[in-house]
Amino acid sequence: MSDEIEWMSTASAAEYLGITNRTLYRFIDEGQLAAYKFGRVIRLQRADVDAFIEASRVEPGTMRHLYPDAAGSSD
Repeated sequence: MSDEIEWMSTASAAEYLGITNRTLYRFIDEGQLAAYKFGRVIRLQRADVDAFIEASRVEPGTMRHLYPDAAGSSD
């Protein structure tokens, strides 16, 4: 069945995203990433993590504030 949910632990989700557990918990607490609590255990759906990754994509041309304009360049 292709609709079966693939669950991830917080540790595996953080590793998958390349972030710390603390950052993962912050994303969950801020509502940026959906998580589910089963008793004392928190789990994430891989589909939600993949959607979070896609939503975090940087659009071209939005990073110019991070680097100075080259001297003498013109637009």
